[in-house]
Amino acid sequence: MDLSLNDVQLMLADSIEKFVANDYAFDTRQKYADSDDGYSMDVWNTFAELGWTAVPFSEADGGFDGGPVDIMVVMERFGRGLVVEPYLANVILAGGVLKRAANAAQKEKWLSPLIGGELQATLAFVEPQARYDINNVLSTATRDGDAWRLNGAKGLVLNGGNADLLIVPARTSGKQNDTDGITLFGIAADSPGVSIRDYACIDGQRAAEISLENVAATADLVIGEIDAGFAAMDAAVADATIAVCAEAVGIMSVLTEKTIEYAKSRLQFGVPIGSFQALQHRMVDMYAAGEQSRSLLLWAVMTLAEGGEESARAVHAIKYQIGIAGKLVGEEAVQIHGGMGVTWELDVAHYFKRLTAIGLMFGNADWHLDRLAT
Repeated sequence: MDLSLNDVQLMLADSIEKFVANDYAFDTRQKYADSDDGYSMDVWNTFAELGWTAVPFSEADGGFDGGPVDIMVVMERFGRGLVVEPYLANVILAGGVLKRAANAAQKEKWLSPLIGGELQATLAFVEPQARYDINNVLSTATRDGDAWRLNGAKGLVLNGGNADLLIVPARTSGKQNDTDGITLFGIAADSPGVSIRDYACIDGQRAAEISLENVAATADLVIGEIDAGFAAMDAAVADATIAVCAEAVGIMSVLTEKTIEYAKSRLQFGVPIGSFQALQHRMVDMYAAGEQSRSLLLWAVMTLAEGGEESARAVHAIKYQIGIAGKLVGEEAVQIHGGMGVTWELDVAHYFKRLTAIGLMFGNADWHLDRLAT
């Protein structure tokens, strides 16, 4: 089995690593996260200019025909840099739905400017009562002549406060938990009846609560087939789950490196704390957890790329592993750094926050273990 990256993927990895090293210092990242938008539009435009926003899309759609491996390459490097720009919400989630379900006119209207960095979008798929079951949809879309009226509430909408386009799953038939009967709508964020409450998350990202009250949607705003939107949404969320797992692997590698380096320089009783065998064991556990996660990620990415029934099992397996390993690595990094490990000024604390948030996104470890077992 060949686990090596091809030449294009190596160039992609190298370009992101150089960008993070030269232009995305931790203090710069903090400035972006603390801004009104929660990220830098200049940086986002740079992503588009370098072609990173085009990676997972077909050449016909204006992309580079990238797959899960390419997304892994991007997201692992973004994890190492603790990047706050909304690549996940725009490219993986919203773009993932559009590339699968949108028609030619909709791709020209929404997907092309998204790839070009001119359009901010998001997939508003989380509902307050649903927990992690994305098929649990109470938001409704009812016929109004040739159009539709949308009502409902969406929570934890990534990039929701900055999005120009909201991709909204709504129930057009069936019962609350049915996978059939869900239709996807492309709604402008400034449409009458749309209310958005933007807020900052603990990990430096931004999200929003969105309510829909008699929001009008014409027939041309239906993305894909009526009652058949779940498949595209489910596939986009699976891609996003793998993406944040790759981001977590990047974060774990940085936390391990920084902890080992700190242990070499921090003196206690006149010697580096890294010379204490008990701490050496703990750092070995950190390294092992990260490498186990990386190995399982490679299997999951290749399995997802191949498709088939094993894909869902791979997604559940890697997300469970990341939930368990991320908690171990993050806690050990903070504890070995001591009190300074939780200070605002130290990047370790912010890596741990993001790792913790990733552990809860798209299903926590217990939820995925339950799905894996069944």
